[in-house]
Amino acid sequence: MVINERVEIYNVETGMRFATYVIEAPPRSGTISLNGAAARLAMPGDKIIIVAYASFDEAEAKIFKPRIVRVDRDNRVLAG
Repeated sequence: MVINERVEIYNVETGMRFATYVIEAPPRSGTISLNGAAARLAMPGDKIIIVAYASFDEAEAKIFKPRIVRVDRDNRVLAG
């Protein structure tokens, strides 16, 4: 994900789905936060899914491998 990229957030706890954008946090801080209006749609501790999309031509789409990142309660990346 890149700064200002549109992403979708799926709140596993409430079923709420909404779009927002990526803002920068300190490197390796584990910070995932929602600001502005989006902050009212999820609470600290809620499990969320962050979805980012990309566009490919047909050749690129055939070789693309999505990256799925799972994190622990402190937003540290889990192995595997």
